Amino acid sequence: MANRELISAIRSALRAAADPARAAGAQAYLKSAMPSLGVRVPEVRGIVKGAAKQLPPGSLPELQSTVLELWRGASWREERYAAIDLTGLRLAAGEMGMLPLYEEIIRSGAWWDLVDGVSHRLCELLQSHREDMSGVLRRWSTDADFWIRRAAITAQLGAKSATDPALLAAVIEPNLADREFFIRKAIGWALRDYAATDPDWVRAFAARHGEALSPLSRREALRKLR
Repeated sequence: MANRELISAIRSALRAAADPARAAGAQAYLKSAMPSLGVRVPEVRGIVKGAAKQLPPGSLPELQSTVLELWRGASWREERYAAIDLTGLRLAAGEMGMLPLYEEIIRSGAWWDLVDGVSHRLCELLQSHREDMSGVLRRWSTDADFWIRRAAITAQLGAKSATDPALLAAVIEPNLADREFFIRKAIGWALRDYAATDPDWVRAFAARHGEALSPLSRREALRKLR
């Protein structure tokens, strides 16, 4: 059962922090049909952290139910940000049982700010359950939903030396021909991120794929390399 006191506390605090002047700009920038309260992302995180400290979920199932109720019942975009922030609680760390929830967020969120909000969660799962998650990400890399494919590509952001380059290549390669901006951007972003750890691998990947790597992806991938 969801922790409705926690949900109510988060919603109340978000509304109290609303900035109507900023909200209009935020909604226009995100091209979002869901209205914004104009609460900055760091402030949303602070609200969630404070509310969860006062009204902590008592179990993983309670946390999952709370996240889903807040996500599905959201009237404001910041409520969705708050739902994602709740998945960062210690109860959820490394728990494969959170994967269906992350998948719902990606599929129903279907926009870059929400999809990218769970990329670090996927990375945590990969580090804790490498074999299972590697299979999941390989399957996701060919999914009909390009947001799921984007999530597969960005799932190793920040992994640094723990990055699995074979997996990185495996999720990028099926998407090289995709003309979708958000896929091409994700490919470049993922390669640029790993270039900070292994620039030679990224250079070799870019060279090996030649013109199959879109100009946008190539530019992003090599931007910080000499």
